[in-house]
Amino acid sequence: MTNALDLYFECRESIVDLRQLRHFLALVEHRSFVRAADAVRITQPAFSRSIQGLEQELGCQLIDRGAKDLRPTPEGLVVLQYAQELVRGASNLAHEVKRMGKLDAGELCFGCGPAPAARLVPETMALFVRQYPGIHVRFEVNNWERLARQLNKDEIEFFVADIRYFRTNPNFQTLPLEPRPGVYFCRPGHPLLDRGRLTLGDLLDYPLASARIPLETRKTLANLKGVTDFKLNIECDHLPALEQIVRGSDTVGLITAEAIQPSLEARRMVRLPVDLPHAERSGAQCGIVTRTGYRVSAAARAMIDLLCEQDRRLHPATAA
Repeated sequence: MTNALDLYFECRESIVDLRQLRHFLALVEHRSFVRAADAVRITQPAFSRSIQGLEQELGCQLIDRGAKDLRPTPEGLVVLQYAQELVRGASNLAHEVKRMGKLDAGELCFGCGPAPAARLVPETMALFVRQYPGIHVRFEVNNWERLARQLNKDEIEFFVADIRYFRTNPNFQTLPLEPRPGVYFCRPGHPLLDRGRLTLGDLLDYPLASARIPLETRKTLANLKGVTDFKLNIECDHLPALEQIVRGSDTVGLITAEAIQPSLEARRMVRLPVDLPHAERSGAQCGIVTRTGYRVSAAARAMIDLLCEQDRRLHPATAA
């Protein structure tokens, strides 16, 4: 009987049709020539000839036809393992070639944090859609921890968010954008507006609401408050909802100046007069995060280039 090692080298030397391997995988999955033939959309006689041809090419029987469930033979189990890898590799190759081609079709999936979702990403998306209308784009707004999990699962190609956690992590590559400083704000008529210059203690007498803040900012706030850890009273990654909460209560909001600027100009919100040493760090140190060693698609590269260009337009002085 042919052993696994002999069979491996026979597979390498044989001209194996990927179509035959797909048929074999279908037979193992459905355990029926009729159902498997139907699944791959060919006639049952043609399907049987395909399996027989594969067995003749490899010089061994792959399916125990005497068994009621048509289980694979020992040689068939070895072929099954390599067939899965070869078919998967061929599919990945076709996908890679397709997505590295012209940008007149295809799909782009990426993520962004609440801060860049306020202005940078929507404005860049408008530019991208005008230039590449054939690309289907899906992007999700979430905090940087959840976006990192999605990146590791290949659910997104990259994300735009606070990069402080990822700069020293060898599994990720970061491309810095301009920092977005933080702003404390409240509704018009808030009791704090009658006190003049404010301290952190004044702010923390009221509930504090923000998107998820980095560990370094939490530590700073905890030290200033004299506690071991600092937890927000309200954590929300959806900035319009966050603003509505602040508008309807005495909650103090912490958000990037870029995100809250329209509401400040419209006088729906008021910037609190507080000068704290951590104010800059309370914002978002934005950047683009990809996985180390992972080549992004042409669509993703085009989007990243546009994000960098738009970031420079939004912050011309600091970019220069």
